[in-house]
Parts: sequence; C-alpha cells; structure tokens
Amino acid sequence: MYYFRFAYPQVFYLFVPLLIAAIVYRIKFHRYPTYQYPLTNQIKKSGLTKNKSYKTVLLLLRSMTLLFLIVLIARPQWTDARSKITVDGVDIMLALDVSGSMQLFDDLQDRRQRIAIAKKEAINFVKKRPEDQIGIVIFGAEAIARCPLTLDKEILIKIIDNTNLGIISPSGTSLATGLATTITKLKNSKAKNKIIILLTDGQPTPETESVSIETALELAKKFQTKIYTVAIGNKRGGYGQNSFGFVQQIPDSVNELLLQNIAQQTGGKFFRANNPKEMRAIYNTINKLEKTQYETSLFSRHYEAFASFIWFFLFLLCFELLFRLFIWRELV
Repeated sequence: MYYFRFAYPQVFYLFVPLLIAAIVYRIKFHRYPTYQYPLTNQIKKSGLTKNKSYKTVLLLLRSMTLLFLIVLIARPQWTDARSKITVDGVDIMLALDVSGSMQLFDDLQDRRQRIAIAKKEAINFVKKRPEDQIGIVIFGAEAIARCPLTLDKEILIKIIDNTNLGIISPSGTSLATGLATTITKLKNSKAKNKIIILLTDGQPTPETESVSIETALELAKKFQTKIYTVAIGNKRGGYGQNSFGFVQQIPDSVNELLLQNIAQQTGGKFFRANNPKEMRAIYNTINKLEKTQYETSLFSRHYEAFASFIWFFLFLLCFELLFRLFIWRELV
C-alpha cells in the first residue's frame, strides 16, 4: 500500500504564509514606475495603451514556480507501508530493569546512574546492529513492552533514550514477568536466532511477579529463545544518597546463581558488568553472534518523488522566462 508524504512538512508552515504575503503585497501595494511624456493623454484617449493582463499571467507563473520550489524543499516521498525486504541478522529483545536500585552508581569517580550507563551502552549496541530487528521491554514492579521488534533504529534509539525511572513503578523487580513479556514479543519471529539480553541489578521480588521463573524458562525453550543475562553493578556494592543527602554504600543484591541458571538453560551466557567499560565489552561480545538471512516486513520504505516535481518546477520557470524575455519583453 502506497501513500504520499512530505519528509519536512514544517517547511509549508514557514514558506507558504510568506508566499501568500508576497502575492498580496504585489497585488495590493506594489506600484510599477510610470513615465510622463507630452503625448501621454492623447495616447490614452486614442485607446493605444497596452493591455496589462500580461502582468497577471507573469505573477501567476512566478507564484506557481515558487510554490513548486517550496514543495521540493519539503521533500516529497512515496511510502510503501509494508515492504518486504531480506535482511541478515538475528531478532533481539532487550529486557531492561528500571527498578529503584538502578538509580545507584558504582564508582565515586563516575557518578552516572546504572540506568544511564545501561541506556548509553544499549544505544551503542543498537547502532552496531543495523540489519537486526530489535525491541525493548522494561520491568520494575510490573513489565511493559516499550518497543516491538523493529528495523527503525532511529525510533528505537529515541525510545531507549527516553526510558527513565518512574515510567512504571520502581518499587520491585518483576524479573520473571519481564522475561515472559519479552519472550512473547519474539514468538512470531521468523529468524533462526532469537536473542534476549536481560539486564538487571537486583533480586526478583516475589510479591510483584505474575508468573514464575520456571514458566518463563519453559516459554523460552518452547520458542527456542536464547537468553544472555547481564548483572549490572559492582560486586562490592553501589552508592546512593540517603535522605540527608550524604552518599552511602548499598550492598550488592544481584542473584547471580539465578541469572547463571537462566542463561545456562536457554543456551545463553551470563555476564557481570562491574563498570561501564565491562558493560561495553559485554555488548561487543554479544555483537559477534551468528547471523542468519530471513525476510521481514519493513514498516515503511520511502521513495523520493523529487524527480517528478522538479520537472513541473523547471517547466513553469522556462515558461515564465519565455514570456518575459521573448513575448512581453518590451512590456516588462
């Protein structure tokens, strides 16, 4: 299904009012120079003065030329809403912990919160996988899908960058629920390799879970999904501010045995990221995953319509020059 669009529609908001204002000024307020000769009155009485309709024609041609120029600046495009393309890659879902503990930092010299580091390295990872479909699920006291599998990396990066603590309740870590939600987003994938990168810094909270970890693992095996688990946070513990504004150390609460078990049962691998450097190294390791070729739907493929409109623009411009320089040359 094709539809027409402009890549930069905001151009019309700026230039169309200016064009209209210029046309109104030309018609209402602009005055052509007049020349007085001794026989002026006699010429007028004899009806020998020239018809001024040519000025209207030239104004119309100039206005249409400028309008098509504005259209070209707005970048007209035809869009195929459901194009089928063949890509080389794997389908990857990111499962990101956004519980309250992700506001801690692990280095007194680099006080960036864990969530900030996780987002930055996730974005770097996405940029290195241009041919892969990637999506993201976040979990805290609950779990929601922030973005389904997509090839539109610009949208995905914006979503990751705008993922902050507080979007969902941070008072809990529904790891099993988040994992099950992530797996369901991969169940219709046609890729040979389906990967989940699960990143967390805490212990699951049983009170907030809607499914068990065993159920989540059964789903992962059923849909042949490999899970790479990443524990973020220094083993010595992180740092946070207390109610008085002082920095205090918070003990590490990651359940490494659980994360190792999840990775082992699904054919993945467990990683520990004590600092940003290690986090980047982990993503680089995962980036070396085997790739496979498959066909997928690209939500929108754009075809430039510039060539069609530039011919209209050139035709009108040449038409105006023809009249102005050769036909009504003496009148203008």
